[in-house]
Amino acid sequence: MTHSTDNMFSPEDSNPNNFLSLPLNKSSLANSKTILLPVPYDGTASYKSGSRDAPAALIKASHQLEDYDLELQCQPSDLGIHTAYELPVDVSSPDAMVSKIESAVHHYLTFNKLVGIIGGEHTITVGAVAAMARKYPDLSVVIFDAHADMRNTYQESRFSHACVTRRVAEICQAVVLGTRSLSLEESDAIAKTENPRVFFSSDGILPTWQDISTLISPNVYISIDLDILDPSIMSAVGTPEPGGVMWHSLLPLLKTLIWNRHIVGFDITELNPNQGAESCVYTAAKLAYKIIGYSTILSS
Repeated sequence: MTHSTDNMFSPEDSNPNNFLSLPLNKSSLANSKTILLPVPYDGTASYKSGSRDAPAALIKASHQLEDYDLELQCQPSDLGIHTAYELPVDVSSPDAMVSKIESAVHHYLTFNKLVGIIGGEHTITVGAVAAMARKYPDLSVVIFDAHADMRNTYQESRFSHACVTRRVAEICQAVVLGTRSLSLEESDAIAKTENPRVFFSSDGILPTWQDISTLISPNVYISIDLDILDPSIMSAVGTPEPGGVMWHSLLPLLKTLIWNRHIVGFDITELNPNQGAESCVYTAAKLAYKIIGYSTILSS
């Protein structure tokens, strides 16, 4: 069944193929504290394309997750998770797709709920952040990414996946964690600016909360490029990079960040379900649910 943009934005429209396969009383827009927007876009992929298949794969994998979170001692899904229909892709240009994402996220922000975007390549972050900054002028963006993404243009586009951090920093303050790969152009650009603040890591160790807390405003958007994780546990990404962060190193900093700030939205990007083990897709779904749990339960 094809859903128009108007139908997709309808509060009464409930997607039966939803995250965790939740019943209507936990997945309708009215009953949900979180909205998930799937964005199957990989129009600027430069190494391994396929992240356009990630939203559907991640949602399918989420059906195997337990609703109960052992760490939080509750079921975050009880607060409701509404899964929107996939945002139709605009293939005319990366700029047009970024604008389309901005419009969609702006719409969902009017419901005053946590908005999560399931990519898709990392470019989707730019549109989401543009919408978030319109509602939260003091917005900070915390980006977990193996790559600096600080090129001004890449393959003749300013809205390539390799330019994400640079575009975000033009909108608001950005802090990048876990970077372990960059070009000379990016190294020079980072050295000349205070925005973004980039924390490098070649040994899988992230900075502490004390290292970054003064750089982050009260309202925060979290962007996860899954290549932040080491390829030993997350090989299903567009541009894997050795020397990454492990699961139990990522979660404590995420939890502390979410506990200390108001999380207005998040994204999970660069999953390529056609690469790597099936467990990678499950891990990505689990990470999305952990962020939802931390953001809704810890703030309750």
